[in-house]
Amino acid sequence: EGTDLESTDENGEEKTDKAGFDAAWEAIRAADGVIVPGGFGNRGFEGKMLAANYCRTSGKPYLGVCLGFQAMVVEYSRNVLNWKDANSAEFDEKCDHPVVIFMPEIDKDNMGGTMRLGARDTKFTHQHEDGSMSTAQILYGGADTVSERHRHRYEVNPDRVDEIHGSGLKFVGRDTTGTRMEVAELPRSEHPYYVGCQYHPEFQSRPLKPSPPFHGLILAATGL
Repeated sequence: EGTDLESTDENGEEKTDKAGFDAAWEAIRAADGVIVPGGFGNRGFEGKMLAANYCRTSGKPYLGVCLGFQAMVVEYSRNVLNWKDANSAEFDEKCDHPVVIFMPEIDKDNMGGTMRLGARDTKFTHQHEDGSMSTAQILYGGADTVSERHRHRYEVNPDRVDEIHGSGLKFVGRDTTGTRMEVAELPRSEHPYYVGCQYHPEFQSRPLKPSPPFHGLILAATGL
């Protein structure tokens, strides 16, 4: 659980029992690859970002799904762009750098059935600066557009996309309007596998036909 990676408890006080903390970090360090999945609420979000930071800086294969994708964006904004208060508006509406925001068409007051749900198209819009195809697009067989299922209320802030993308975390997959970020990654020249997606690839993954983002994580974790 994300909270196990955090050095403070839910009250912001230093943890006195370090056994769970140490065990959680040992598990992260020992893993061949890490998945940070979706979720709701701020419980464990700092831990998710710590996992993303460790994988990004150590070269450990990482896949972020939904909230795990957003954790990548917030962590990168804080530690690479030096926006120290960067956050999701889900957790801090008053921060100066809200890099994840509430989607304008979603109803904040009525929670049931008001998410961005179901199959949506993602277009692979960007190559890397060296002209290479993105890792995600390669995993999808070079397809220009893919359909994946969604379940979320928050998105990467369109006003911050150019700065984040320009600093190195590439938003290689976007919705059909080009304004909603769907896939982010670091170039293979910088990291063996650091990929995040706003959608839920597990919804279409099958035992004999694994979803491409999961397949990519396994390939990277085994050194292939």
